[in-house]
Amino acid sequence: MDLSDLAASIRERLDAKNAARERALPAARRSIRSSANAIRAIHRLEFDDARRLIAESRSALDEGLAAVEEQADIRHAGYLQDAQKEYAEANLTLALVTETDLPGPDALHVEDAAYLGGMSDAIGEGRRRVLDLLRTGDLVQAERLHAAMEEMYGVLVTMDYPDAITMNLRRATDVSRSLVEKTRGDLATSAVQKDLRDALDRHADALRDGALPGRSDPSATLPGTPGV
Repeated sequence: MDLSDLAASIRERLDAKNAARERALPAARRSIRSSANAIRAIHRLEFDDARRLIAESRSALDEGLAAVEEQADIRHAGYLQDAQKEYAEANLTLALVTETDLPGPDALHVEDAAYLGGMSDAIGEGRRRVLDLLRTGDLVQAERLHAAMEEMYGVLVTMDYPDAITMNLRRATDVSRSLVEKTRGDLATSAVQKDLRDALDRHADALRDGALPGRSDPSATLPGTPGV
């Protein structure tokens, strides 16, 4: 029995599949790396650099997808989906921080499951930006960003599908809920602290201007406290 032709045809197909994989893997890694660097640039508010890196990520992602266009099993092996998720996260983080409309999966040319995974990760990046805003005292913008994070979580929580379809979205959604709730707590604490500081500032101004009865002396202490 001569099976040489059979073996040759199988080797030919496997060689093509392996070659496609070898082209797609490094392309996916480059895409992920560019997306991660874009997110770092976004948090530094270097938006031009971020957009350039996002474009580099898209180019690498397209290269990887083209390499496995005729290899469906390799195309859906996972690494290109991970690259799409990171690409979506970078785009959604940019939209969050710049307060622009969130692009959808069709606009980004990514699969739905990868897009939702990117959205869940972008909520974490949103929390990081909120904390940066709170450190600089910009409570108003921080509240707007938190509201956007809540809207995104509202989308995720409605996606009640098996993990095999959504790339384990359920766990990511649970993490997103925790981050949204922690951020709400941070905002509440910052709001109380701001109100307290404002009240103390108003009292100090009144003391300085002599507006409080019997407290025209700027060195007077607060009511109810012993003098020094």
